[in-house]
Amino acid sequence: MNSLTTQLSAFQADFKARVAPERLAMMENATAQLRLSGVEQTAMALGAALPDVGLQDATGHDVSLKALHAGKTTVVIFYRGGWCPYCNLELRAWQSLLPGLQKFGAQLIAISPQLPDNSLSTAEKNELAYPVLSDSSLAAATAFGIAFTLPPELVDLYSKVGNDLPTINGNGQWVLPIPATFVVDESGKVMYRHVESDYRQRAEPSDVLELLRGHFR
Repeated sequence: MNSLTTQLSAFQADFKARVAPERLAMMENATAQLRLSGVEQTAMALGAALPDVGLQDATGHDVSLKALHAGKTTVVIFYRGGWCPYCNLELRAWQSLLPGLQKFGAQLIAISPQLPDNSLSTAEKNELAYPVLSDSSLAAATAFGIAFTLPPELVDLYSKVGNDLPTINGNGQWVLPIPATFVVDESGKVMYRHVESDYRQRAEPSDVLELLRGHFR
């Protein structure tokens, strides 16, 4: 199987070949402005404690992030939603390496702002065997320091292509998490972070697996 980075790059190249240059320029500018905001630097730092925030599982039941952690090394993925093709590639890539994580006694949790019904659809579509949680209140994204409000030009674009985020996420807001990956150790402290303003780039799951292999050696 190709690396996630290779799959993301291939999708991006195909997308660029199909989309009008002015639309691409607008999206690139929005990404550049997000990077300039400094969110990558101000997001939850290494050594920070896992916040105790409430989420919902894919069936709508309330769950606590700390209770889910339960003293286990935990990989926490923030993704934008099932409507994002880059996110679906990422979720499936992690699914393929899930046995490797479990061999170390580690667990994987994916979080997005979409409502539980949409999280359930995402899990079923991608055949995911790990928890896919809903952060409609944006409590988790805010606690991790990765929530951002979409600029007007992206709101207009997303509306035109049918990604009505205020409805999909059930919170009436045009707010998303920056796609990010955090690894939390047994004590509940962040031991790895990957926060990237460009939503087309994600942490490479195999790299995280290598990190864990060293951690548990």
